[in-house]
Amino acid sequence: MATLTKLHLVTAALQLVDERGAESLSMRSLAARVNRQVSSLYNHIHNRAELIEELRAVIVADIDTSAFTDQPWDDAIVAWSRSYLAAFSSHPNVIPLLATTPIRDESTLRMYERVVAALVRQGWPTRDAVAVMRTIEAHILGSALDIVAPDDLLSGESTPPDLPALRAALDAENIESAGARRAFEVGLDALIVGLRALHARQGGTGA
Repeated sequence: MATLTKLHLVTAALQLVDERGAESLSMRSLAARVNRQVSSLYNHIHNRAELIEELRAVIVADIDTSAFTDQPWDDAIVAWSRSYLAAFSSHPNVIPLLATTPIRDESTLRMYERVVAALVRQGWPTRDAVAVMRTIEAHILGSALDIVAPDDLLSGESTPPDLPALRAALDAENIESAGARRAFEVGLDALIVGLRALHARQGGTGA
């Protein structure tokens, strides 16, 4: 039997959530997954809350914040958002866990520090920096769930004939433009345009 490690447990937990959903995650279900007694898990992870934070760290490790080092805040947000979406759309079942539990993972807080510091450095008021970040983050997480929704979530074939505008928009020739990834980009562009206007009204400065 292989030696049990924290990395082994976190990897198994992420696989469990990917396959069976957020509600499946417990110390008992994880113990069964790795064929151990629950008590043996506590040598590595103390409780479910700590396990969730370890999962958060795994996801955040794939999010690139390097653009906040030397790019304008709006370009940096676009790059960050796309990286963030890729990380979470690969593991959408983890979103309900991470979006509804207090953030204690240091790597996540450090990511937020880089984002907020760059926004403040480039003219956003300190009081608004977290709100700006959370506005973008909410769009990303919603888009990650949308991307993994069924392909026929919206279908022209299932739309009644007396809804001609919707049927036309969902026609086969428009299907790519009506998809979740296009919706993410449209929403991100709209948010950036609005945030630029707000930044200018507040007298924000560049880098």
